[in-house]
Amino acid sequence: MKSIISIPDFSKSPAIDQVGVEERVARFTTRSIKKASKVQGLKMALNMIDLTTLEGKDTEGKVKQMCYKAVHLHDALPDLPSVAAVCVYPTMVRTAKQALQNSGVKVASVSTAFPSGQSTRKVKLLDTTFAVENGADEIDMVISRGEFLKGNYNFIFDEIAAIKEACGAVRLKVIFETGELSTLDNVRRASDIAMYAGADFIKTSTGKISPAATMPVSLVMLEAIRDYYYKTGIMVGMKPAGGISTAKLALHYLVMVKETLGNGWLSNHWFRFGASSLANDILMQLAKEATGVYQGAEYFSKD
Repeated sequence: MKSIISIPDFSKSPAIDQVGVEERVARFTTRSIKKASKVQGLKMALNMIDLTTLEGKDTEGKVKQMCYKAVHLHDALPDLPSVAAVCVYPTMVRTAKQALQNSGVKVASVSTAFPSGQSTRKVKLLDTTFAVENGADEIDMVISRGEFLKGNYNFIFDEIAAIKEACGAVRLKVIFETGELSTLDNVRRASDIAMYAGADFIKTSTGKISPAATMPVSLVMLEAIRDYYYKTGIMVGMKPAGGISTAKLALHYLVMVKETLGNGWLSNHWFRFGASSLANDILMQLAKEATGVYQGAEYFSKD
C-alpha cells in the first residue's frame, strides 16, 4: 500500500507554532488521574519500555542480566507485565535472542552506524542485515543529520527506504536525534520524510546527547503521525527516548498520546519509551501503591 502513496514535497512540510505546542503540552500535564487509573497507567508504561544497553563495555553477561530483568522486573510484586523489548548492538542480538526465547519480549537492535550515522550506505545496509540475520525483531536506525540539515531530503528518504527494504518483515524505528535538528519545523519535516519512506516507528533520540526527548518535540511527532494516518489510513508508532526518568512524566506522555492519537495507540505495538531508568521509578511507585511505603532505589537492579 505504501508504494502507491503520493509522496509530498518535504520542503513544504507544515510550519509549527511553537507557542501553541507548548500551550497544548502544558494542558496535558494538568490532567487529574485517579488511583486505579494511575496503577493501570503505570503498568501500561512499564510494558512499553525498551530496556537498553548501548555501551562500548557491553558484554554477553551484561546483556543476559538485562534480559532477565526484562522478564522479572520485580518478582515481589504480583501481576507485573514484562517490558516491551530490549535494545542492543547488532553483535549482542544473538545473545539477547537466546536469553529471551519464548518470553514475548522483543529484541531490538540499533544500526546504520549508531549513534552518529556517519558512514556509507553500504556499511549501514550491512549493519542492518547483520542484525536481522541474527534474529532482531526490530531495527532502530539513525538518520544522517548532516544531510538533513543541508536540505538533502531526498537522500534521507532514499536511505530510510533502503534500510526498510533490508529489514524485510522486521519493524523499523527511525531515530531523528531531535536535539541536533534544532527546530520543531525540522522535527515535523523529518517525521513526514520517515513515514512516507516506510518507517514503522518514529523515534526522538539516541539517548546519547542532550536534549533528548521532550514533550513539545514528541507532540509534534504525534501530530505528524495523526495527519499521516488521516491521509493514508496507516498507523505509525512513536518512541520518545532519553530524558524520561519518572513515573509522573511517563503518565503525562500517555495522556498526550491518548488525547492526540486515541486509545488505538496505547499499546507497546504503537508506543514505546526508550528509557531504562524509568522502569525502576515506576516499580517504586507501584510498590508504594501496593504496600503504602516507598522501597529504596537499592531494592531494584540497575541495568
